[in-house]
Amino acid sequence: MKVLIVIPTYNERENILRIIPEILAQDPRISILVVDDNSPDGTGDVVEKMSKTDTRVLLLRRAAKLGLGSAYREGFRIALLKGASHIIEMDADFSHDPKSIPSLLKESESYDLVIGSRYKTGVSVVNWPIRRLLLSYCATIYTRTVTGLKVSDCTSGFKCFRREVLETINLDKVCSDGYSFQIEMNFLCMEKGFRIGEVPIIFIDRHAGTSKMSKKIVREAVLMVWKLRIGSLFRRLFNSGDASDKRNLRTVL
Repeated sequence: MKVLIVIPTYNERENILRIIPEILAQDPRISILVVDDNSPDGTGDVVEKMSKTDTRVLLLRRAAKLGLGSAYREGFRIALLKGASHIIEMDADFSHDPKSIPSLLKESESYDLVIGSRYKTGVSVVNWPIRRLLLSYCATIYTRTVTGLKVSDCTSGFKCFRREVLETINLDKVCSDGYSFQIEMNFLCMEKGFRIGEVPIIFIDRHAGTSKMSKKIVREAVLMVWKLRIGSLFRRLFNSGDASDKRNLRTVL
């Protein structure tokens, strides 16, 4: 097993200094790729310095703030090129506990995508205001209803992909760049027939810095689920039509 953890960052200097050592302590097979969007606070400089003393720490610097989805897409491509068998995505702000990484990897022995779920065993969220909690929980119910996803946490950003998943999904066609990226990747995994599992996690609101959530991100997620659902229905319709045409052609011949 070769594990690469992709962490997008923007102004996470204070957190990245502490979280990288904690992640690496979980398993000697882990490497970390930080995708930094030209953070003004020098996050990239900190990671570059750490990479010079530990070959398991990698840095991808980007010229500007280009979005969460594009950061993960670039990170996933690099992970595949590096030969990773398991690719984990997580936040830099300690909302995802590094100590949960072994549970994700263990569950990946049985599943192709493993999601760290905040709602697998009730509600496991710390320090969120009730409004934010209701928004997240209702977003999952809404997404499940529209898309048919059978997971308890559709918007979690703490996941482990087996290599085969990211090789099969055409990352160039993944179009979401905000937090709806999580929904889109879950949906594509389901559509491709991959096995999706979940492990319970405790989500703790960020230790330092500011949240990246915005109204624009929420709007994107609301619209994305319908785009995914309608696109899936059209693909099924056309595939069904193609199969029917082929059967008719064989009958004529």
